[in-house]
Amino acid sequence: MQINPSINGWIEKYLNQYANEIAHYATDEDFFVACQKSGLIYGYVVNYHLNSDIDDKKWDTEEKIKVGFLSTLIALYKRKRGNDVEGFLETIIQFYDQISKGKFSFMKMVLPDGNSYQKLESIINERLQTNDNIVTKNFTHMVTNAMLFIDVLAFEFYLENTTISLDFFKDLERKCMALIMLSLNIKIDKSEYDLMLLKMFENSLRYSKVSKINSDEIINVIFEGNRSVLESLYLHEVAHMTLLSDGVVYENEQKFLDEFTSKLNLNKTNQNTGYELVEFINKHKKELPFFNLNHPVKQFYNNTQDNIGKLVSRNKSRLIKELSESKELVKLLRKSTQSDLSFEEKKKVKKQLLDICKTIPSLTIFLLPGGGLLLPILIKFIPQLLPSAFNENLND
Repeated sequence: MQINPSINGWIEKYLNQYANEIAHYATDEDFFVACQKSGLIYGYVVNYHLNSDIDDKKWDTEEKIKVGFLSTLIALYKRKRGNDVEGFLETIIQFYDQISKGKFSFMKMVLPDGNSYQKLESIINERLQTNDNIVTKNFTHMVTNAMLFIDVLAFEFYLENTTISLDFFKDLERKCMALIMLSLNIKIDKSEYDLMLLKMFENSLRYSKVSKINSDEIINVIFEGNRSVLESLYLHEVAHMTLLSDGVVYENEQKFLDEFTSKLNLNKTNQNTGYELVEFINKHKKELPFFNLNHPVKQFYNNTQDNIGKLVSRNKSRLIKELSESKELVKLLRKSTQSDLSFEEKKKVKKQLLDICKTIPSLTIFLLPGGGLLLPILIKFIPQLLPSAFNENLND
């Protein structure tokens, strides 16, 4: 049964099929390494903690992150409290409900009426949401998702203590920002890219508005309070990611990383988790937001083209039917591949395409602010969509 993470009811369907397939991890270290391999820590999900395969070919980047985020939370619950889907649903909703009582507007979520599955869908959608404008969202959603693992650490704290406040999030975000600043200071040659990396994390702050930390309090901020093993491993990973922003860790940087690992009380087994970061980067460097910040327009185009391509694929039969009733539109689209359209022709194409998008729920994305700018990408996929016989039937 195909799962579409953008349609209501996907969580119930996913859990019915895969809840028992989510892996059980014997140690926190095993769980963390699995999170590295999944890609959630880096804002780019490639697997879902499953013991079996799942067909995700039609999922876009954000849909994969939704499923990866949910699976990670379930895997953590499974490690701490056992395999109980109903118990997980009740606990995760209580967790976010407790956070929503905080004073920061982002987390003041009003959970809709409905069952636990629908409430969790609303929560995850809210957690991944960054901008209402579709254009700016394509630039920024990968940035924010790079710090999703803070929610995982907060959920671990809640499972251990049965209580949570926004102070946990604020403190952990401050630790991450302080650590990034400290790690960048270790670099002998700082590039514009390093400054962009810092800005990326600053823009990823979701639970606090504090981004400036005095240099004389950086160390104290990083090591204040008690830390779980998972939090220590995550801080180690943040430092490693920062040092690897230019693709290599130099001798003085490795020395700093080793000393930092020791201060975190991580043993040699823990340190080996750094190998997974290097492996993941080698496999997915072209897709990782950390290594594409200096090409924002290209990143926007690639992300958008991938998403629209999947939308077209999912709605192929419906699009063909609608286009068959718009012969003038198809003629104009074919003409545009051979010569420039006039201003009036372009207006006709835009209007008729938007009319079609109104009739297909998945394509109403093009009706949002900025959506009209994406129509040229949609047009690019339409010739591939139409069979040659269909085009021939439109000949005069």
